[in-house]
Amino acid sequence: MKLAAFLLLAALSANAQSDSLHRLVADGAKPVLVSKQFKFTEGPAPDRKGNIYFTDQPNNSIWKYDTKGKLSLFTDQSGRANGLYVDRKGNILACADADNQLWSFSPKGGHTVLLDNFEGKKLNGPNDLWIHPNGDIYFTDPYYQRNYWTRQKPEIEGMKVYRLPAGSKTAEMVADDIVKPNGIVGTPDGKYLYVADIGGDKIYRYEIQPDGKLAGRILFTSKGGDGITLDERGNLYLCGNGVFIYNPQGQQIGHIEVPEKWTANACFGGKKRNILFLTASTAVYTVQMKVKGAE
Repeated sequence: MKLAAFLLLAALSANAQSDSLHRLVADGAKPVLVSKQFKFTEGPAPDRKGNIYFTDQPNNSIWKYDTKGKLSLFTDQSGRANGLYVDRKGNILACADADNQLWSFSPKGGHTVLLDNFEGKKLNGPNDLWIHPNGDIYFTDPYYQRNYWTRQKPEIEGMKVYRLPAGSKTAEMVADDIVKPNGIVGTPDGKYLYVADIGGDKIYRYEIQPDGKLAGRILFTSKGGDGITLDERGNLYLCGNGVFIYNPQGQQIGHIEVPEKWTANACFGGKKRNILFLTASTAVYTVQMKVKGAE
């Protein structure tokens, strides 16, 4: 391809992305800093009212950002929580990294352990999770060596995706065809599950079967990253160097620049679910959107 033609195509692509982004982000809106008092933020998740919970993982804490814009400490004993998800009863489910478990916090702050092993072996380190409409929990289990662990290698070979059926204390492996799974999110109808393979630099989409197993894996896009979320139109938001936005066909339609070294995760919150909340390194940001979150 000649240089002039290549530059023309690049310009057309950039213009198309700019137009698409304009349809998603509120006019003139950019990331607005909420606070920069943390060590490393992660795992944002909204409750049914639109309040958002997120983690400051190295500081062992979970914070709450309410619909009025107020920050408050939810707990300073989070089990080194990473990814979060709020269930229909208002319980805050957490990937508790300290002992590689899944925890559930009541709205008042007390916690119970939902899962602490897989077939008698310590999990690698649950990272992110999503709850199916039927209550099943899907979570990713990559291995990131922590300086507060005594172990120096995983007990489970490979990094996989697991399912904890609703009400069960025994998990099952549902995907072992990913290099290093990280972000995870499913569609509101419970039919599809997206997984970000940060190790393989890919995002895959699976079909969720009636028995909860995964099948029909397809490559959604050849770019991996950290946390992912969906909007009401089925667009997928991929975090990393800012936020990359893909339409349901896996084509990039926009990019939100964030003035931090790394954007770890995102969710939609607020009373109208049209606030994109970003956890980015030592900070958290909000972006006013024209679209609402899928969840």
